[in-house]
Amino acid sequence: MNVAPTSEAKSSNFSAGDRRLALKKAKMNTTRLYLRAIRDAFIKLHPQYAIKNPVMFLVWLGTLITLVFTIAPNLLGSAPENHPQLFNGLLTGILFLTVWLANFAEALAEGRGKAQADALRANKSKTIVKKLAADGTISEVSSTTLKQGDTIYLVAGDIIPADGKVIMGVASVDESAITGETVPILKESGPNVAGSVIGSTRILSDELIIRLTADPDQGFIDQMIILLEGKKRRKTPNEITLTLLLTVLSLVCLLVVVTLAVFAYYVQIPLSPPILIALLVALIPTTIGGLLSTIGIAGMDRVAQLNIIASSGAAIETCGDVNTLILDKTGTITLGNRLAEEFIPLNGYSLQEMAKIALTASVFDDTPEGKSIIRMAQNYGGGFDFDSNQAVGVEFSETTRMSGTNLPGGREARKGAVGAIREFIRLRNGQEPPELNAAYERICQQGGTPLAVCLDNEIYGLIYLKDIIKPGIRERFQQLRQMGINSIMLTGDNQITASVIAKEAGVNNFIAEATPEDKVSVIQRQQAGGQVVVMTGDGTNDAPALAKANVGVVMNTGTPAAKEAANIIDLDSDPTKLIDIMSIGKQLLITRGVLTIFSLANSIATYFAIIPLILVDANLQSLNIINLSSTNSAVLSTLIYNALIIPAFIPLVLKGVQLKSLTANELLQRHLVIYGLGGLLIPFIAIKLIDVLIAITGIV
Repeated sequence: MNVAPTSEAKSSNFSAGDRRLALKKAKMNTTRLYLRAIRDAFIKLHPQYAIKNPVMFLVWLGTLITLVFTIAPNLLGSAPENHPQLFNGLLTGILFLTVWLANFAEALAEGRGKAQADALRANKSKTIVKKLAADGTISEVSSTTLKQGDTIYLVAGDIIPADGKVIMGVASVDESAITGETVPILKESGPNVAGSVIGSTRILSDELIIRLTADPDQGFIDQMIILLEGKKRRKTPNEITLTLLLTVLSLVCLLVVVTLAVFAYYVQIPLSPPILIALLVALIPTTIGGLLSTIGIAGMDRVAQLNIIASSGAAIETCGDVNTLILDKTGTITLGNRLAEEFIPLNGYSLQEMAKIALTASVFDDTPEGKSIIRMAQNYGGGFDFDSNQAVGVEFSETTRMSGTNLPGGREARKGAVGAIREFIRLRNGQEPPELNAAYERICQQGGTPLAVCLDNEIYGLIYLKDIIKPGIRERFQQLRQMGINSIMLTGDNQITASVIAKEAGVNNFIAEATPEDKVSVIQRQQAGGQVVVMTGDGTNDAPALAKANVGVVMNTGTPAAKEAANIIDLDSDPTKLIDIMSIGKQLLITRGVLTIFSLANSIATYFAIIPLILVDANLQSLNIINLSSTNSAVLSTLIYNALIIPAFIPLVLKGVQLKSLTANELLQRHLVIYGLGGLLIPFIAIKLIDVLIAITGIV
């Protein structure tokens, strides 16, 4: 008898099918990643790529020279009997493999970023959009013909062709292609992130009128693609310094080999050019030389996987040295948009009377804060009895700390910081209500922001704006404290509100009533004290501080000015991700350091493994401590090991060295033991094993 599957069985089968499909897709993506890396590794053999890495360029040149001697072994006279053409050919192949494997490691690291870039590029498409002319007429045009400043009309299902600003309408937008967040974002006109849209995202409901702020091929998603593909990747100062050091070491090794060749000639020890090249490759630090750029690329890729876009590797590395974190409160520690929670009428006015003045003062306020005040005022029956066409809006500024409306007949409605409104009515011979301070302190002690509302010289009441602290932020600040990072919150709020928020969030210190100039001053004072400062923020007024800090981190909810000033953008708008960024920064520095230690120790070991047999006529057999079978076998074994150690370190390079909760001295001692001693012992063991295999096969 056939029985229909239960809903649970259907769900189980569906989930299993999904898992199989996801696994198959992951395998296909991995296969494509490796195939691309294999192809790119050959492309990077071109001289214009090869010369960018001085250490591996020496190996590249050595490969060409040994190839010449493979084709013409008698080029400099009769070839030594123990260095036949087969040996030169094997040597050429191993040297070629060494260069190719270093290229493969770099291409593999780049490929992961390119895969993400391809996924973003797949979301870009040419579409037909409705363009609004100045006279209000609508024409359908190709998205490729649009330019910055154009106005377009979009409805549900449309793809936004370029970055822009909402000037009319309210709609839900799917930004999952950019942020990975599946929850739609509500977009409406306003000065903050709710009023900005990103190209290649999709409108899910309703309609919007948008003015483009960038050309279709120069938007935020295009910048992400460029960064992920590494087209503009610049070497960090640390990477440049290490490259110079490795270049100098390689030149010293070259001088040693040339000197040895002269010495061998005078004492009549036969050393062919292929053998000398083999010795040079064994001496130079090929492990770190071949993987140096891969370390930086992999670090940038790990950052991108966290939904973070960094404009440079230097910014990530600097995060590894950070010891002071300065945060703007709104949008960073709190969710960003403060909303009206309560109206508190004062001075004998009713709730409806206060609501009327609050609505009047907010009618030109397009911010989410202003709109929430308007909605609450309308709920309380507030309204206005003036012609809005004859009224003039007064925008908020950091100087006045208030906004409002100039009414017909010379009357003035204002809302703003309590201190600013106090001064406003005092200049008009007004008196503050006796109950003002008590209401003010009650709001502040709840962690809210009080706004006073007045008409001319009379205060009608206070608006309680509620801040919501981001979930889990206290625990992350505790982690920062354990890492020795001092956190300072900057806010324009009053002292009481700032102290409540700071205590609830768990920051070390706070500065209240801070202006944009104060933020820059705080950063300068910290830097003057030798501190490495990272600043996080999201507002236009944070831009100067973001630019001044050693590292500027901006939330994706930030304004265009803030994003322009910063060098790291967090697409998830989670300031505590700085912990992860700093961890990656430390990983970059430590990974580069341990591989340098290993590579130098490795070079010393391979030198002592190969030199006794190369100078066999100098009676150095007593130094052949691992009893290698012959000169040719020793040379080939050493170079095979030298080539294979590069891919052996690829997993470590891609993931980074695991961080331990140790002091700097303890960490140094640990790495010297593991990578220093390991770099001395592992080559002898590996070279001996390869030598045994070569002896068994009898190739040379």
